[in-house]
Amino acid sequence: MLLQTLRRLTVALALSFGTSPALAVDSVFIQSQLDYNAILISGVDIVFIYDEQVLDEFPNSKSAWYSGKVEFIEQAGERADVVSIFIPQGFDSEMASLPERRDQALKVFIYGQHDASNASPVDVTAMDDVLVQIDQFGILVSSRN
Repeated sequence: MLLQTLRRLTVALALSFGTSPALAVDSVFIQSQLDYNAILISGVDIVFIYDEQVLDEFPNSKSAWYSGKVEFIEQAGERADVVSIFIPQGFDSEMASLPERRDQALKVFIYGQHDASNASPVDVTAMDDVLVQIDQFGILVSSRN
């Protein structure tokens, strides 16, 4: 509660001085809701973008992301961080280890491998604590607050 109050105060002060507030995703909790008997591994990518040019070139669909992921990572270099989590079904949950410089990200996106091929990345930049739930229909991303 205190952390949320401090974050809101920081945002209010930044806006009053005409600067953009520093937003940071503090945690990402991933939970599988698929059948424990299914033989499937699902991946979730959490992408931190630190540069406007990289943001302009960012893939806008799941299929574009996964088909060009290696090239994107090579070209972005230090201007982006990618955290990949693989969740075997039957595994209840996982707390992602996030980059130390996550508070410097301009944008933070999440892609789910177990999602529709035309699915857009989910922008979680403004969320403190993120919950990713994987089910038979894809992924659902929401705030844990």
